[in-house]
Amino acid sequence: MRETRTTEFKEKITNTFLKTVSAFSNYDGGEVFFGIDDNGNIKGLSDVKQACLDIENKINDSITPQPHYTLELQNHDRTIKLTVKSGMQKPYLYKSKAYKRNDTATIEVDTLELSRLILEGKNIRFEELRCEEQELTFDTLCQKLKECIQIEDFNQDTLKTLNLYNSTIGYNNAAGILADKNHFPGIDMVKFGENISVIHKRATFDHISIFEVYEKTAEVFKDYYEYEEIQGTDRKKIEKIPEAAFREAIANALIHRAWDMDSQIKVSMFDDRIEIISPGGLPSGIAEDEYLSGKLSILRNRNLANVFYRLGFVEIFGTGITRIKQLYEEGLMKPDFEVSENTIKIVLPVFEKNLNLTEDERKIYKILSRTMLKSISEIAPYAPFGKSKTTQLLKDMGKKGVVKIEGRGRGTKYVIK
Repeated sequence: MRETRTTEFKEKITNTFLKTVSAFSNYDGGEVFFGIDDNGNIKGLSDVKQACLDIENKINDSITPQPHYTLELQNHDRTIKLTVKSGMQKPYLYKSKAYKRNDTATIEVDTLELSRLILEGKNIRFEELRCEEQELTFDTLCQKLKECIQIEDFNQDTLKTLNLYNSTIGYNNAAGILADKNHFPGIDMVKFGENISVIHKRATFDHISIFEVYEKTAEVFKDYYEYEEIQGTDRKKIEKIPEAAFREAIANALIHRAWDMDSQIKVSMFDDRIEIISPGGLPSGIAEDEYLSGKLSILRNRNLANVFYRLGFVEIFGTGITRIKQLYEEGLMKPDFEVSENTIKIVLPVFEKNLNLTEDERKIYKILSRTMLKSISEIAPYAPFGKSKTTQLLKDMGKKGVVKIEGRGRGTKYVIK
């Protein structure tokens, strides 16, 4: 057993554990084991019953408001298990300060995080707060409503129905984000060349309606990842990356990001992939595996999500990740999803159909697709096989039309077609 984000060991009972009680109450809960040292070695307590009373008194006297917890005595090894539940009346303070877990450490939250906890304790979202700007126009939103769901009469009642306006506070932040002009960040796009030192294009879309951000981002995408082929008398659109997957990823980034962070969504475009990084991480109450599997969806911005859903841009039930995966079902390379405390990253590879490659051939394909390596001497060190097998795999892939083989002898180069 070792310490984790939701597990802490205390050899003795000192006031330091109260910071962790605050942290567990403010976020996803956790357990504190008393009588166990930092390395997980059981030391035991001299009097577990008295220790239990001491823990209870310290929590009741020091944490405000009262957290929800249970104590369990382990008499056989003289340890105590303290289980702290995530609370509803956030923030939970110790000496007037709120704490959170940072890996296995407990640290004080910053001003932004404290404001989030206060809002969460009141069951208020950032998007529901009064917008700083109240002189707003909604021409873009009006046009989208006409195009998508044939709403012709756009007025203040429409905004009330969409939960963007009420007579008490006026326009909320969700309205501001959808307004034609606003103070909110948007999307920063960069198309790189052969390396990150070579920039072919940079485009930034912010301080405008996120619907306009959404469409302008899609236009840049089409410039680099779509083209037409003439087949006889017909023109066929070819998508290097499924446009539906890209739109889904951008829509999800816009409606699920943390809008109280003054940071843009980053879209990095490469010849073999697109990386989309959204600020905010996962909302409280959902684990990484639940997010990636599509089993659970928690809306950070439910008003924005509702508008996108009404217009048919997304599914309201959190199927975005599942839909992206489905669009790559026949692809050789699969999309990748990375979750950290403050960001979510989606990687969409160039779509290549699985041409009946073996498992070993796929490993070689992945090495080739992610690097500038071309010769066998460059490729072999990264392959999990010997040089001779790697060479044979490359030749087999050449016969299947997946790899182009250039040159002869030591000068042979292998390039993905």
